[in-house]
Amino acid sequence: SYSKNESKITISGIPDKPGISALVFGLMASNNINVDMIVQNISQDGINANITFTVPNNELEESKKIIQAKYHELNYSNLSTDSDIAKISVVGMGMMSQSGVAEKMFTTLAKNKINIQAISTSEIKISVLIKKNYTDLAIKSLHDVYKLDKK
Repeated sequence: SYSKNESKITISGIPDKPGISALVFGLMASNNINVDMIVQNISQDGINANITFTVPNNELEESKKIIQAKYHELNYSNLSTDSDIAKISVVGMGMMSQSGVAEKMFTTLAKNKINIQAISTSEIKISVLIKKNYTDLAIKSLHDVYKLDKK
């Protein structure tokens, strides 16, 4: 499955301390912003973190304003956004019991020179963010490799 109606928000250099994610996503929730993918990791300095998440395109500007309004509370170094993305997901109940599903997805995208910007997984789904102009190629190649085309 795929969605072209998502924007990526990345908050870089945010303090890596308990409660910071709760603050960010509490702000989103209290403003009725629908958050989808969330990826957080420690930054290269080992002190700060980077948080990337997606919101619907029509909620991007409001999300950005909310975060900017809490700059001193969040104490981040950079806020960036990207609306030129698509979320591609491989979904299936048997994914946890089948090895190689993620590798097959990533290899297929790589063979088609499609760069992955973010990865999120669950028990039944692997989602990636890619540049929007690669959506059709990604969907077709993944349908082929997973043999999803109806015959």
